[in-house]
Amino acid sequence: MSGRRPVRRSGRRPRRQPRRQSRRQPRRQQKQRLEQVVLAALAAAVLFSLATAALRWLSARPGTVVALLLTAAAGAAAWAWRRGEAARWAQVRASGLRYALGQLDGLHHREFEFAVRDLMRRDGCADAQQVGGHGDNGADVKATDPYGRRWVIQCKHRKDGWSGKPVGTPDLHVLNGTGRQVHHGDVLVMLTNGRITDNAARFAKSQRLHLVDRHVLAEWAGGSRPLWDLLRALPPAGRQVGP
Repeated sequence: MSGRRPVRRSGRRPRRQPRRQSRRQPRRQQKQRLEQVVLAALAAAVLFSLATAALRWLSARPGTVVALLLTAAAGAAAWAWRRGEAARWAQVRASGLRYALGQLDGLHHREFEFAVRDLMRRDGCADAQQVGGHGDNGADVKATDPYGRRWVIQCKHRKDGWSGKPVGTPDLHVLNGTGRQVHHGDVLVMLTNGRITDNAARFAKSQRLHLVDRHVLAEWAGGSRPLWDLLRALPPAGRQVGP
């Protein structure tokens, strides 16, 4: 027998040496970064050339530059106005708009028209607009109520309220002549913070015109009922009434 001792094999497996990280991966990353840098440089060069060409073109046409600036200014002004109107109306809706007669008496006649517009909006006429001014053809406020009826309102503001000059028949002639034919209204209203003569009341009844005097205005502006709940003999909902 040999004098060598048998070698005992351990039950543990030899540890595997960690693989070395491939050198190709850093090279690929560097290549991708380089490509991104090149593409960004090309894009910047293209944008710069386009901007330079646009500036040269505009410098040769100063009238075009002025027109573009005016258009941009008008667009910005319109956007700001719409945003202000939306914010103002949201505030009106949130506060539950009410007017006392003293407040309405103290308004300028144009502010009075805007107050009437806001009251119509309060009652659900989302498209209510103030249209009074030069050449308004007898309409100061126009709106469509939730029932589909188109309202044409002519406003007569009196600083002295009930003591001021009353609204007479001649004041109704313009509204009667244009409310349906020109403005295509279903409900034609003469509205005032003052009083209305008896002759005007009789004429309005004969022509299917509706009157809102100081008393009706106080109930409407100071309460929560819509105007169509306070007036009588309105046309049916959703039906246009011809001349």
